Amino acid sequence: MQTLAVDIAATFVDDAAALVTGLGRPLLRFAMAPVNRIANACDVAGVLAERRATFRMWRANRARARHEGRRFSLLGRLSPFRHLAHLT
Repeated sequence: MQTLAVDIAATFVDDAAALVTGLGRPLLRFAMAPVNRIANACDVAGVLAERRATFRMWRANRARARHEGRRFSLLGRLSPFRHLAHLT
């Protein structure tokens, strides 16, 4: 019985986190649109485009690794520095 309660609670927490993430991304994208336009206008050397391409490649490699059965640790998913992982 306790296992069922824990599973229900974990599912609720996961769903709530997905809802917050799903609602937060469009709001953040809308709020950051003027800043992104200025940054793209000022990007003379093409650094932002190169950084986006590197991030896409990193994300594709991560998805492939996940598909192959390798799991990323829970610590990596909860780390406050996880968004900087694509930087070398």
